[in-house]
Amino acid sequence: MQTLYWIHLSLFVLLTAAVLFLFSRIVYSRYRYISLGKKVQWEWNFAGAWSYIFGQKKLLKDKKSGWMHVIMFYGFILIQFGAIDLFIKGLFLGHHLPIPYYSVFQCLEEVTVFFVFLATGYAYYRRYVEKLPRLKRGFRSGLVILFLTSLLLSIIWSSAFEKVWLQESLTWTAPLSSAIAFFFISWMTPAAGSVLFYIGWWMHAVILFSFLLYVPQSKHFHLFVAPLNVVLRRDRSKLSLIDFEDESAETFGAGKIEDFAQNQLIDLYACVECGRCTSVCPASGTGKMLSPMDLIVKMRNHLTAKGAAITSTTPWMPAFAFATEAAATAQSKDVSLVGDVITAQELWGCTTCRNCEDACPVMNEHVDKIIDMRRYLVLTEGSIRPEASRTLNNIERQGNPWGLSKKERASWTDESTVAVPTVKENPTFEYLFFVGSMGSYDTRTKRVTQAVVELLTNAGISFAILGNQEKNSGDTPRRLGNEFLFQQQAEANIAKFQKHQVKKIITADPHAFNLFKHEYKDLGWEGEVIHHTQLLAQLVREKKLVPRKTIRERITYHDSCYLGRYNEEYEAPRYILSQIPGVELVEMKRNRENAMCCGAGGGMMWMEETEGKRVNLARTEQALEVSPTIISSACPYCLTMLSDGTKAMEVEDQVQTFDVAELLAQSVL
Repeated sequence: MQTLYWIHLSLFVLLTAAVLFLFSRIVYSRYRYISLGKKVQWEWNFAGAWSYIFGQKKLLKDKKSGWMHVIMFYGFILIQFGAIDLFIKGLFLGHHLPIPYYSVFQCLEEVTVFFVFLATGYAYYRRYVEKLPRLKRGFRSGLVILFLTSLLLSIIWSSAFEKVWLQESLTWTAPLSSAIAFFFISWMTPAAGSVLFYIGWWMHAVILFSFLLYVPQSKHFHLFVAPLNVVLRRDRSKLSLIDFEDESAETFGAGKIEDFAQNQLIDLYACVECGRCTSVCPASGTGKMLSPMDLIVKMRNHLTAKGAAITSTTPWMPAFAFATEAAATAQSKDVSLVGDVITAQELWGCTTCRNCEDACPVMNEHVDKIIDMRRYLVLTEGSIRPEASRTLNNIERQGNPWGLSKKERASWTDESTVAVPTVKENPTFEYLFFVGSMGSYDTRTKRVTQAVVELLTNAGISFAILGNQEKNSGDTPRRLGNEFLFQQQAEANIAKFQKHQVKKIITADPHAFNLFKHEYKDLGWEGEVIHHTQLLAQLVREKKLVPRKTIRERITYHDSCYLGRYNEEYEAPRYILSQIPGVELVEMKRNRENAMCCGAGGGMMWMEETEGKRVNLARTEQALEVSPTIISSACPYCLTMLSDGTKAMEVEDQVQTFDVAELLAQSVL
C-alpha cells in the first residue's frame, strides 16, 4: 500500500508540474503575440470595474443568460476550493481543507454543485435545443459544458464513495453525496469504496488539468483576460490621432495586425463568442456581411497564427482549440489582414453605432478597429467606394458633403423669422451655435435649425453663428477613414473657435456634439459642448420656455447613437416631449442604450446599401410597431433616415417625422 501511495503521489506531482509548465508556456505565447502590437501607456481604470467583474453588470443585461453566468462564475470559484479540498483528501488520508465550520463549507459546496449543474443544463438547452441564433453550435462550442458537467459529477462521485470507504455517517450537510452513498454504504466494502473514490479523484484531476490547458487556447481564455480588459478599458468616446508629421511612417491606419495597439489586441483574447454584439448589430441584423463577433474572432485567429510564425514559439496545441483556424491562417506570414482576413465589404458595413460595444459583456471595442482598418484602405491603399470618395472630395473643396458653394452656408438665415447674429455682429455671445452642414444646406434640416434659433431667441439666449466661416465638423471624413481631411477641417474650425474666444458650443448635430466634446481635445480645443435638447430641456425646467399649445399626438422617440450610447444622454429629449401638453410618449422595444441605429452613422449617410435590407427601413418598422402618429428624433441624420423610411413604406401621410425642437417650437411659439 505504501508503494501504491508513493506512485499515486509521484504521478500527481509530475502531472501537476507538466500541466503548469504547458499552461504557463501557452499563456506566455499569448502575451508575446499581444506584445507584437504598438506599445501604449497603460492606464488602469478601476472605477466601476468591480461592478462589471464581480457584479456581472453587462451580463445581466440579458437576465436569462446573465443569471446563468453569475451562477457559473461564482460556482466555478467555489468549486476550485472544493478541488483543493478533494486533492488534500486524496493525498493525505484523514485530512481536509483546514477551514472553520467545515461542515458548512461541505453543504455550500454541494448546493453550489447542484445549481451549477442546473446552469450548465440551461446553457446546453439554450445552445442546442432552443438554438439561440447568436450562439455557435458544434463540439468545441459545447466542450466547456462537458468539462463543467464532468467536474461536477467527479466531485459528487468522490464525496459519495469517500463516505463508503471511511464508513462515514450520512448527513444533511452533504445532501447530494449522502443520497448517492445511501445506495452503496450498506453492502459495499470499504476497499471497493476506496477504489471508486480514487477513480473519481483521478477523473477530477485529469478533467481539471485538461480544462486548464484548454482555457488559454479557446474563447474561455476570457476567464483570465476579460477582467484585465475591463480594468484597462479605454476611453471609447474618441478615436486615436494619427501624426501626419511623422516622416518615418510608411503606412497609415491598420493594415497588419501589428499596427494595432497592444491594449486593442487584448480585446481579441477577451472575446467570449457569446454573439451578443452580432445580435444587436444593425448591419448584421439587416443581412450585411459584417458580424462584430466574427470580426474579432477572425482577428484573434490571425494574431495567434501570425504570432506563432513571427515569434517561432508555436506552443503545444491540442486539436480541440484554435488549431484548425490557426493552421489555415498560418500557412503564410504574408496573409493580409485587410483583404484576406477582414474584407472591405465587412468594413464598409459598419455604422459605428457602438451597440456591439454596449452589449459586449467583456468591454470589447469593435469600432476603433474598424475605423483603423478603414484608414488603411483610404489613406494607404487609396481604396474607397465611389460615392464616399465624392462626399470626401466635396467636403475638401466646399466644406460640405454635397459640394454646394461654401458662400451659401449661411443662406438659411434669409428664411429665418428672427434675426440670426454672426460672431462679428454679436462678439459678446455666450453660445456659439454650430449649425453644421445638414442644418445649413439640407432643406428638411433647415426647418430644425430655424426652430432652434427661434426658441433660443424667445428664451433670451445670447448666441451667434460662424456663418460662412463655418467648416464641416469632420465627423464624416473621420468615420470614413480619411483622418487627414478630418484634421484639416477640425483645425480650421478650432482656429475660428480660438479667434472668437468660443467657450460654449450648442449644436443640433449629435455627431458634431460628440466630436467637439471628446475628439477636438486631441487637437487643442476644450470647451463646454451642449446638445440642443440639453439646453432646451434646461430652459423648459427654468420656465424660460413654456409649452402651452396642445399637441395631441402619439409620439415615439428614436435615440441617436451619438447622443445616446456615445454620450449617455437619454433623458433631455424625453423630458421635453413629456412637458408638451397632449403628447402621449411611447417607447419602441429597442430604446435608450439598446436603440437600433438609423443607418446613417459611420459615413453611411452618403453611401448606398447594396446588401440585404436597408437599416433605416428596419428601424422605421420598429417604430411603427408601437403605432405612433409622429416619430421624433434629435439628430438631422436620424430625421432624414426615418423620413425616408416612412416614405418608402408609404405611411408618410399617417406618420410624420419631427425633431424634438420642432415639436417644442410648435407648443411654445
